Amino acid sequence: MNVIETGIDGLLIIIPKVFEDSRGFFYEKYQLERYKDIGIESEFVQDNRSRSSCNVLRGLHFQKTKPQGKLITVTQGVVFDVAVDLRVESDTFGKHKSVILSESNHIQFYIPPGFAHGFCVLSELADFEYKCTDYYDPLDEGGIYWSDPTLNIDWPLLKPIISDKDSILPMFRDIFS
Repeated sequence: MNVIETGIDGLLIIIPKVFEDSRGFFYEKYQLERYKDIGIESEFVQDNRSRSSCNVLRGLHFQKTKPQGKLITVTQGVVFDVAVDLRVESDTFGKHKSVILSESNHIQFYIPPGFAHGFCVLSELADFEYKCTDYYDPLDEGGIYWSDPTLNIDWPLLKPIISDKDSILPMFRDIFS
């Protein structure tokens, strides 16, 4: 696999080696030792899958005291995926990185614990899968408003479809000031 460092410590873009022919394709989605070799040593304890329609935007979400690392892949469709560094001690605190994930590019995005995460769907439908390094706790969830001007994320949607809960998330400066 090819590993691309993003300029934000621990945040990785992973391009697996895909074996493809007229019958279809095969690739190794996860293998403990290979991922340890590239610095992903956390144990994954939960796998999640979601399906969203075109123009749906989910996020920016995080866990306040039990941060989750995530290994993300898209198995159907195309998404614009974003990670925001919330590690106060980090040189890249408040910075973000985005990547296009799709069923055809097979790219994985590893987001270490301590980041906010969100994505928007660019195709008619998208199936989004991710492994987590800690269990989801609804009492520990936090979020940042998706179009916060401080973060300056260049979302490829002008009028996304967002949940009622995401529509009232606070701004970055209201959480980290």
